[in-house]
Amino acid sequence: MEIPPKSPDGSEKSPQSKELLTSNTASTLCISSRSESIWTSAPRSKWNIYHKPIIVMCVGAAIFVFGMVITSLSCFIEKKKEVFKMCGPAFLSLGLMLLVCGLVWIPIIRKKQKQRQKSQFLQSLKSFFFNR
Repeated sequence: MEIPPKSPDGSEKSPQSKELLTSNTASTLCISSRSESIWTSAPRSKWNIYHKPIIVMCVGAAIFVFGMVITSLSCFIEKKKEVFKMCGPAFLSLGLMLLVCGLVWIPIIRKKQKQRQKSQFLQSLKSFFFNR
């Protein structure tokens, strides 16, 4: 008679629990499959599509305004003038870079949305003609 090996912590698991574990993992992998989610996903709202570039633009605008304030402080405050003159333009450039990245990101997303719609249309045409 063969004794099943024990687990390192001393607890024994039944074959049923092992079977449940593997089936649960397989279904999780199927659900999170990227190719499946493209074709079966429900239409997304505008906020779900554009929230990342909007957040990047808002953060960029805030950093840009902060840089303008620091740069203008170098004109009014005589103490530590060199620090303001160094940090102000750094924040200005960082904020402007984030703002422009967010602005460029929006047309890229629009283009991808159009391509996805075309690809879904072509996929439905293929399935219509080839599945007959």
